[in-house]
Amino acid sequence: MRKPILILIFLVLGVAGTVAQVADTSRVGVGYVIGNDTVIHREIREVWVYPRREFRNARFERQYYRLIQRVKKVYPYALRASELLDQYEPEYIKLKTDREKRRLIGKVEDQLMARYKEEFKKMSISDGRVLIKLIDRQTGRTGYDIIKEFRGGFQAAFWQGIARLFRNNLKDEYDPYGEDLLIEEIVVLVERGWL
Repeated sequence: MRKPILILIFLVLGVAGTVAQVADTSRVGVGYVIGNDTVIHREIREVWVYPRREFRNARFERQYYRLIQRVKKVYPYALRASELLDQYEPEYIKLKTDREKRRLIGKVEDQLMARYKEEFKKMSISDGRVLIKLIDRQTGRTGYDIIKEFRGGFQAAFWQGIARLFRNNLKDEYDPYGEDLLIEEIVVLVERGWL
């Protein structure tokens, strides 16, 4: 009596297992036939893998979490700077006289000061250092180069001197594989919505 029941159970489980192996036709893929073999080609999402953060001591952990807060604070400003540069640079290049160019730059400066002056006053020196790096990341140009292009070499040297007084450097370049690896990691995590 036991044997027929066990056989019946295995048959039912076997049929249930074959039903689960129905081909999924909702996903279409491209396949290449190479000899007698078919190789399927599929586009997959890029996956970022970061090592789990294990800190040597509590001080490094605090510094890392402060860096996260700084990046989250200044990253929107770097994005806005990139947008404004993309918006006004073609218009600036089309202008013929220096007077028209100065007038456009003055107008943009007035708008930026009206909007962001109080927020920038509240930033720390370290926030400014991260902002300089992120502006270079977003625009592909250092802050010094941007000022020199739009305001001239004298103004760029003046603001570089002011930045050096506060232990910053407008000529700092963004290095996502070296010095700024942690900033790059944090920016990617912020962009993906994980932070």
